[in-house]
Amino acid sequence: MSIKLAIILGFLLFCLGFYGLLARRNMITILLSLELLFAAAGINFVAFSKLHNDLQGQVFTIFLIVVAASEACIGVGLLISLYKVKKSANVDSANSLRG
Repeated sequence: MSIKLAIILGFLLFCLGFYGLLARRNMITILLSLELLFAAAGINFVAFSKLHNDLQGQVFTIFLIVVAASEACIGVGLLISLYKVKKSANVDSANSLRG
């Protein structure tokens, strides 16, 4: 895969994830959109790392994978607790959980 194609793919994934993050109200869709954002950032880090012939982008991508995994665990925990209380995965209903 060429570097230009990887950068374009990362950009398209980032745009798709950003749109899903802003346009959707379902918590599962928001979590998937965040995973798309993390994947796009990882692809771009690796592509630019290959472009400049250093390993910093690849090492940062490994840390990014760890952050994405922990975000998914915390997000699923929040989703389960929200669904237990509200019987819905809608983010707008989570506003009443304060307190």
